[in-house]
Amino acid sequence: MGHRKMKVLVVGGGGREHALAWKIGQSPRIDRVFVAPGNAGTASESNLPIENVQIADSDIPKLVEFAKKNAIDLAVIGPEAPLAAGISDALVTAGIRVFGPSKQAAELEASKVFCKNLLRHADVPTADFRTFRDVESARAFLVDREDSAMVVKADGLAGGKGVIVCTNREEAIEAVERIGASKEFGEAGNQLVIEERLVGQEASILAITDGRSLVTMPAAQDHKPAHDGDKGPNTGGMGAYSPTPLVTEDMLRSIEAKVLVPTVHQLKRMRRPFKGVLYAGLMITKQGVKVLEYNARFGDPECQPLMMRLQSDLLDLLEATADERLEELPDLLWDPRPAVCVVMASEGYPGSYTTGHAIRGLAEAAAVAEAKVFHAGTALRDGQVITTGGRVLGVTALGSSIANAKLQAYTAVKCIRWEGAWCRTDISDKAQH
Repeated sequence: MGHRKMKVLVVGGGGREHALAWKIGQSPRIDRVFVAPGNAGTASESNLPIENVQIADSDIPKLVEFAKKNAIDLAVIGPEAPLAAGISDALVTAGIRVFGPSKQAAELEASKVFCKNLLRHADVPTADFRTFRDVESARAFLVDREDSAMVVKADGLAGGKGVIVCTNREEAIEAVERIGASKEFGEAGNQLVIEERLVGQEASILAITDGRSLVTMPAAQDHKPAHDGDKGPNTGGMGAYSPTPLVTEDMLRSIEAKVLVPTVHQLKRMRRPFKGVLYAGLMITKQGVKVLEYNARFGDPECQPLMMRLQSDLLDLLEATADERLEELPDLLWDPRPAVCVVMASEGYPGSYTTGHAIRGLAEAAAVAEAKVFHAGTALRDGQVITTGGRVLGVTALGSSIANAKLQAYTAVKCIRWEGAWCRTDISDKAQH
């Protein structure tokens, strides 16, 4: 481990990237953290060496050019879209070390069909499923079988929204129409997956892998539906907390052995070795743990509470992964206290919403003990922080208990205002049951 100061490029501009840049920026080995394109939060970390670069996270040639020109030591890729478009491969070809899977390995997230077939081959427990290339065959399949609860998924990337949970056949047929015929999620709907609806509680397990070794992080629980009590349409995630009492230490070991390790081995066998974050979306059912889906990057908002709790140097972890020497790394240290993240969103999200509203109360929120406001959809305009997205802030806090962390997070939330701001009021309540 050389103690040379490092320059890191974080690609992305959401809450996850703010959390990653903030954590990397605290490393004693850091020289500068560039965030492309970043947001008002990454622009305002005045006591950390973090700065924004005005390059879109989709502009791979410009990002490669920037990394070469600025002698970037490590690029950390936040979002799924650039990974699916092959940003890792382009950077590696240019001689830049990368934390994030190749285009081929990222297909685990970019194609639900690929993922389900891989799970089947690797003997990893998942919901029974069928895949379809056209609306007609999907409709015929639904009409032919008994009326039951189903989940209909667009094959491709749809910002976390391309999954429609249906209670009966009629809803499932409507979902097939929305995804496959009306192309509500665009090209993502060219293929469909229809699977049985699993009953249970969801949990997210994020593991870091260099393709050979695996480091599992504490379990987190995301809240996908827009409204309290898990009602309303699916979103990119309205809040998260870690750890979740739902996943015991024994269960975590079993998930490693039966889910994560076989997946990493299967990808290696397919000549698609995976380096980066393997994020398993799981359903804890009466029949045991089943995989709902995989993501090929840190979850947003799960990343925020995890970064709040991580006490080890994140840069060491990311660099060891890129260099395939993860097994040499000492065990990660975690704050034993839980963290809760509450997403503050724009009125209308996940549907259409307006942007450009001035945000007030950020300084007051930052003054709340053990709280940190991570920015997602924000920008600086004339020195004023304004809203630019649907999910705007991830207000995160540590606490002596989950209830206490929740209280601190919502205390900070109450300080913040903009026109049309809203959030779920029940993030982490599932932990109390």
